[in-house]
Amino acid sequence: MSDELVIEGDPLALERQVCFALAVANRTVLGVYRPLLEPLGLTHPQYLVMLALWERAPMSVREIADALRLDSPTLSPLLKRLEAAGLITRTRSVTDERQLVVQLTEAGRELRSEAEKIPFAVVRTLGVDLALLEELHRVLGTVNQAAEAAIASGSITLEP
Repeated sequence: MSDELVIEGDPLALERQVCFALAVANRTVLGVYRPLLEPLGLTHPQYLVMLALWERAPMSVREIADALRLDSPTLSPLLKRLEAAGLITRTRSVTDERQLVVQLTEAGRELRSEAEKIPFAVVRTLGVDLALLEELHRVLGTVNQAAEAAIASGSITLEP
């Protein structure tokens, strides 16, 4: 028995591509979040930063970047805008002045109570069974871990 993967039909059909399904899902689901986040004054990437901080502030910039799987050049402008909005502060660490520590302000902490409505509104809007969304989350986590491992190992090739 061969380890070679056999795909019936056209392997390049657009509708069969995992990357296409993920790209469309990303755009459409973020389209659901946009009107929910707008009254909070947050973009989706800013919301993700706030979620990380609501979970375990204070955090270093490096810890936030790792949690969100973002690089520093992407994260820095998000943090600057959140600071300008009065939701966070960024200060030098007292133990290592090379590190910036991000802390929620009172306004940032208070915003959490409004944000708590968002997950419920998303589930309600999607109209999909919660168990199915949890399974999707689990599968996407598995896919992300496999992709990150392949990228880290440099094992991505066209050869089987």
